[in-house]
Amino acid sequence: MKTDIHPDYHMINVEMTDGTTYQTRSTWGKEGDTLKLEIDSVSHPAWTGGNKKLLDTGGRMARFNKRFGNISLGKKAAS
Repeated sequence: MKTDIHPDYHMINVEMTDGTTYQTRSTWGKEGDTLKLEIDSVSHPAWTGGNKKLLDTGGRMARFNKRFGNISLGKKAAS
């Protein structure tokens, strides 16, 4: 086996969004660093049943309205 090709595994602390912490081995950071999660199983809709609504700011709906916003589906006015 080749030497010095494997990453350095060390113990880090992981802090969940609700403040709970646990220790795990990782290649992230340095020994004893704390990784603060922004999304985890406590807050992500996939695990919570989707009770939180994600807002689409400047996404698909905005692009659709910009592209097709001038289309009218109503009746044409009689001349």
